[in-house]
Amino acid sequence: MPDSSASIVWFRRDLRVADQPALVAALARGKPVIPVFIWSPEEEGRWPEGAASRWWLHFSLLGLAARLQSLGSRLIVRQGASLSELQKLIEETGASAVFWNRRYEPDAIRRDTEVKAGLKADGLLAESYNGNLLYEPWEIKSKTGGPYKVFTPFSKACLAHAEPERPLATPTRIAAPKSWPKSVPIEELQLLPAIKWDSGFHATWQPGCDAAEQMLKDFLPVGVAQYADERNRPDHAGTSRLSPALHFGEISPRQVWHTVCDHLREQPRSPQIGEPYLRQLLWREFAHHLLFHFPQTPTEPLREEFSRFPWLDNRKHLRAWQRGMTGYPIVDAGMRELWATGWMHNRVRMIVASFLVKDLLLPWQAGADWFWDTLVDADLANNTLGWQWTAGCGADAAPYFRIFNPVSQGEKFDPDGAYVRRWVPELAELPNEWIYQPWSAPPMALREAGIKLGRAYPRPIVDHGEARVRALEALKQIRQS
Repeated sequence: MPDSSASIVWFRRDLRVADQPALVAALARGKPVIPVFIWSPEEEGRWPEGAASRWWLHFSLLGLAARLQSLGSRLIVRQGASLSELQKLIEETGASAVFWNRRYEPDAIRRDTEVKAGLKADGLLAESYNGNLLYEPWEIKSKTGGPYKVFTPFSKACLAHAEPERPLATPTRIAAPKSWPKSVPIEELQLLPAIKWDSGFHATWQPGCDAAEQMLKDFLPVGVAQYADERNRPDHAGTSRLSPALHFGEISPRQVWHTVCDHLREQPRSPQIGEPYLRQLLWREFAHHLLFHFPQTPTEPLREEFSRFPWLDNRKHLRAWQRGMTGYPIVDAGMRELWATGWMHNRVRMIVASFLVKDLLLPWQAGADWFWDTLVDADLANNTLGWQWTAGCGADAAPYFRIFNPVSQGEKFDPDGAYVRRWVPELAELPNEWIYQPWSAPPMALREAGIKLGRAYPRPIVDHGEARVRALEALKQIRQS
């Protein structure tokens, strides 16, 4: 028999039960709760989940289902249009309220607005909450009342704002309805690849809120304190690697923020030692702030003059970049790590992005598209900000004349070549002095390392010095126009 007092909690990118505002609101009614996830990629517009993200989502849903079951509940899974599926569930269960946590992508905002209007028109209680950010994008305003376009004043405004709310309590029990509606098996969503290219993912990751909470716990003792020094070293485990868990909401930014702050207060060292790590959470906030206020930026440059930039269309170069076969070892190592694991160290992300847009003069949108499909942490706000920053066409952008040298970047941040040797094993026997520029190595060094340039490993597809001059000339063109 339907239960007219039941509440539906609509899970999306908040796949956890800890610090779950929508779930807490439903539980506050003191009535049965029906958790539901609706797979509706067609409603994501141009940005449905990419292949790597779908892999993560599959296992994250399994983890959420298991956590809910341990609390006496279960996860109902449906496919189809969100409003239609919610209305069907309401009809099947007699539920009188629907709660969810907000998303901030343009297509998601449009969808959620329609869902809320449709449910309220049916006489239902429909409420949404902030479960994914420290601050709502409209809460942090510049002195003129508008959005920020530069990170430093934005971060200062955040720190001057009220401290982020403490995480909400984790429920110990979730009241179940008298009977459960039908559910689609998670396997039927077909989120996993048909061709098994994901072996490296399994060896690298354990999706789910339990794993996310443990990763944060493991990172605290040493990682936070050493973050400022270690975060740029791809050869070291110097970052928390929580980005996919934050994207899918397996852990909330409030959980991370307050866990780190509480840990630092207990340490004899200055609490300021944790500021570099906490600043990354504010950078994530900045990305969502920009996406909310400038919804065109996933495909269009924020700085309009860059719409006239003379990008090239070289499919051969794009393919070489995607495959990690550019002839520049640090670039190739990053692209191969991405393909094998669905993730890339942030310093290397900047290097490979700079190489694409400045050495190859290929449009930043091509890089953003590739990252979207291959990253397990592909997030529209962060992906857009990162690529526009590198291309020099967005908010708080790096000057276009800042062009990363792939040789010196490798020498500086992977000085022993350990990162390159792991991901570009054909160069493993090359001495350190040549590991980032094998084309300059003496023939004897190449022979002893078993390397035949152009066969075992490619020669550089462009000369960096010449490419830099070409990129600066292209910038001059748009300035003069």
